[in-house]
Amino acid sequence: MTFRPIRSDRLLLHGTSLLLGLACAAPPDPVTPSAPPGGGGSTTPPASSVGPNVIVILGEAQGWTSTSVQMDPAIPTSKQAQLKTPGLERIASEGMRFSNFYAPSPRCTPSRAAFFTGRSPAQLRMTFVGIGNDGGNTTGQLNTPTPVTDMPTNLPTVASLLKAAGYATAHFGKWHVGRSDPSAYGFDASDGPTNNGGPQNVTNPNPTESYGITTRGIAFIRQQVLAKKPFYLQLSHYAGKASIDVRPDTWAAAKAQMVGQNDQIVGMGASTLEMDLTLRQLQAALDSLGIAKSTYVMVWSDHGQQSSTYNAPLSEGKGTIWEGGVRIPFLISGPGIPAGATTRVQASATDLMPTILDLVGKPIGTSLSGIEGGSLKTVLTNGGTGTVSRPRSDFVVHFPHYDFDAVGPASSYLQGSFKLIRTYEDGRLRLFDLSTDLGEKNDLARTNPAKTAELDQKLTDYLTAVNAQLPTRK
Repeated sequence: MTFRPIRSDRLLLHGTSLLLGLACAAPPDPVTPSAPPGGGGSTTPPASSVGPNVIVILGEAQGWTSTSVQMDPAIPTSKQAQLKTPGLERIASEGMRFSNFYAPSPRCTPSRAAFFTGRSPAQLRMTFVGIGNDGGNTTGQLNTPTPVTDMPTNLPTVASLLKAAGYATAHFGKWHVGRSDPSAYGFDASDGPTNNGGPQNVTNPNPTESYGITTRGIAFIRQQVLAKKPFYLQLSHYAGKASIDVRPDTWAAAKAQMVGQNDQIVGMGASTLEMDLTLRQLQAALDSLGIAKSTYVMVWSDHGQQSSTYNAPLSEGKGTIWEGGVRIPFLISGPGIPAGATTRVQASATDLMPTILDLVGKPIGTSLSGIEGGSLKTVLTNGGTGTVSRPRSDFVVHFPHYDFDAVGPASSYLQGSFKLIRTYEDGRLRLFDLSTDLGEKNDLARTNPAKTAELDQKLTDYLTAVNAQLPTRK
């Protein structure tokens, strides 16, 4: 059976009336997704013995505390207290949550590129979302670097490596790593090189695309089960923050749960709820097809929510190198991962490409030069304990641009619980101990100058090693 690329404007499926029926089915109810689109269990094909399969769900600006999953058992405020996200809670209860997981960047394009390639934004020079005045800034003291905006097509990606290993691969949803088609990076099926506006390039692609990418993803899954072929599927959600971005029933449900909140906060919650509803549809499909236990499902976000208002107890948010901008939820379930586990091992989305390859039995080891991430498999299969082997121990967020942070262009270096922040306009160094100061309020740079100098030198060494671009004086 041949699988043709799926586009957003039509489903190019063939081979079975089941799949055609799925494509034409009315969208499922958003509040009570009791069954996957396209029919019940009696019409689903038998489960395949191949696998394991991998599904990656990428949220847009979902902060560490955006969901009802408590990300750190020791911190009661590390969750959304009012909104309920049972789909995400299911992944946490069946698998593992990472309390100290980071986006590679506080902006979407760099984080996505780092995930696809296992290389940092600094190395890729993909450090911002576009070319021009950063965030409209025209008064800053620095000339900021011109970022690369197209992910290189000559680098191996998670999709190209899995495809070479015999996997069917698909990406539906927000692409936003350049103008080259996803097929150039190993994807068999996709919506094309979309940006924030979706396939139709509209102001508000949701809620149409929230359910559209899920429907296309389930169709893709069904076809691979029929073909008895393992698959990799990525569903990348578009941003949403208002009533226009969700279905009326979803808005009403969020409003009822988030009593006393203004519409702006409810809007962000409703968008999280909508993503959770589509996740539950996906989970129902996996259950119906009998492949839930042979499929890894992982959920993460490209960066935190915008503004510190929505990321407490973390500081700041999207577009900043503070914890609210880069500490994000990461949940994973699947074969060999203990249920209900939590780990405090530090990791980032740069680790996910080598992790996925290792989980499916195709570890990359040291065979690919330039990979900065390391496999989390040992941590995942050992109850959340263990170490991660990476070519370098550094975790750096390099953001040499003006955006939503008053301090301007900055970089950070994380070593254990210590976090150094370097700001380039004034040359200031800040040092925080996140084990006692998650909100980054108590600057230790003056009281611990030795650690400050050590991490500052390590940051310099790292940026030099990857040939990172730096801001310069005007």
